[in-house]
Amino acid sequence: MEIRTLGRSGLQVSKLALGTMSWGRDTDIHEARDLFNIYYQAGGRLIDTADVYSDGISEEIVGEFIRDHPDVLVATKAVSVRATRSRNASRSNLLQSLDTSLKRLNRSHVDIWHLHAWDSQTPIQETLHALDIAVSSGRVRYVGVSNYSGWQLAQTAGIQELTRSVAPIISAQMEYSLLERGIEREVIPSANTFGVGIMAWSPLGRGVLTGKYRNNTPADSRAASKHFAGFVAPYLNERPRAIVDAVCMAAQALGHTPLDVALAWVLARPQVACAVIGARTAAQLKAIINGLDAQIPTEIFAALDDVSKPALGYPEFGWNQT
Repeated sequence: MEIRTLGRSGLQVSKLALGTMSWGRDTDIHEARDLFNIYYQAGGRLIDTADVYSDGISEEIVGEFIRDHPDVLVATKAVSVRATRSRNASRSNLLQSLDTSLKRLNRSHVDIWHLHAWDSQTPIQETLHALDIAVSSGRVRYVGVSNYSGWQLAQTAGIQELTRSVAPIISAQMEYSLLERGIEREVIPSANTFGVGIMAWSPLGRGVLTGKYRNNTPADSRAASKHFAGFVAPYLNERPRAIVDAVCMAAQALGHTPLDVALAWVLARPQVACAVIGARTAAQLKAIINGLDAQIPTEIFAALDDVSKPALGYPEFGWNQT
């Protein structure tokens, strides 16, 4: 599997990260073991999890699997909490969450530690101080953010640059696919300015870009799950349907699957260091890996760019920016 550099750093990562959001809930430990083995044998070496995935069970399963594989990089997250206050990026909560994650993972350090979401109630300086402590103590190697807007990423990275932080942001884990291109407005320009690499989560449009929802909702799909039905629903309306149809037409003409085409589009974006894939079954993961070498003509990418183009306008784009 291809290895890429993450942001303006010395860290190299697999171009596919294995996501574990469903581990311990819709994916049991035996199914998760199959996924890990398939991914590892294909050369994958980056596992992505979070402290809130399945209330911590996901991290525990990851910790069990990587015990004998020190070459596997682990990315986890903090900030999201299951409480009245849904986000907590205070120094106290972050460092406590980190210690809990390390215990579950059975490791002395996390390779990439992401701030899961922006917390408007905590001063950013306090949050950044916690990141410096985490890196200085050796418990974290690199840090990133997730689900930040462009101004939030720019403010965070800008303050770090001015204060010469020992824990500069190198990664922004953001939803990015042919069905969700919102980060192109301001997040990607901010990331380019500060040398931050994009880790694209849900590169298959929450599974919709595989084409499996074109005619109905499969009983074993996420859209049929009580946990994830609401997660998939926004991409089952008219505009996403037109984009999926275009992907399916391109795939048929090229002799590939829609999955191959959709994933290749994301991985070809120059800002993307890796894509986080959340396969739930061994068959799904094998299909993803088997299609990694699909050759897609630039003309097809251009056509898909056009059909999925996000709404752009003032003040990010327009006469005032020329």
